[in-house]
Amino acid sequence: MASTKKKSTIPKHSIQPIADMGILVRFENESACQTFSNNIKKAAYTWVLDVVPAYKAVALYHNPDSISLESLIHEITSALKITEITTPTQQSKVLEVPCCYQLGADLEIVAKLKGLTTKEVIRLHSETEYCVYAIGFSPGFPYMGYLPKELEGVPRLATPRLKVPAGSVGLTGIQTGIYPEQKPGGWHLIGQTPNLLVDILTQYFAFNIGDKVQFSPINKSTFKKLVGAKLK
Repeated sequence: MASTKKKSTIPKHSIQPIADMGILVRFENESACQTFSNNIKKAAYTWVLDVVPAYKAVALYHNPDSISLESLIHEITSALKITEITTPTQQSKVLEVPCCYQLGADLEIVAKLKGLTTKEVIRLHSETEYCVYAIGFSPGFPYMGYLPKELEGVPRLATPRLKVPAGSVGLTGIQTGIYPEQKPGGWHLIGQTPNLLVDILTQYFAFNIGDKVQFSPINKSTFKKLVGAKLK
């Protein structure tokens, strides 16, 4: 959603090399990270091969044959000085994700771990609006935050599952996420969405960094009707 521009400031940050083709720029908050990432992409610097934001850091990848490390850090420092850091003003999507909590294999376990009823877990998880802060692990997997305090601190499984069904909604620590395809995974599963989230052939990816997400509880009957439909 569009938001009001704040006064231009240079955000607090740190810069460090990662391997021989990357630079990691860390910020104090997610907003500065997302805005810097968006501005770098818009500037279309010739030395940038890829821009990967995640939570409070942005990884910038470059061709080491085209620019020296010293020059690269100088360019990034200059970009930070002239970058107007604001609350992101680009249009981000607000996505409502249908979720059948009845299909959550670990819903009761999570409830017991947190001293809650399953209904309370569902209410807390579905009433919270999340932001997509990172995409990774597998194509289109959204890392979203942040969980309400009552659901924070659920550990990963002691032994990861070899097969997590596509659409499974999981949580751990302070974040929640959705497995777009069947994969091994170690998060506790509390529900499942019937929607198609990724289609590699058509380059369809439901989520982008900065999108807002809210889960909408559905029953098994509605789940069956929505299987395979793209998320809108």
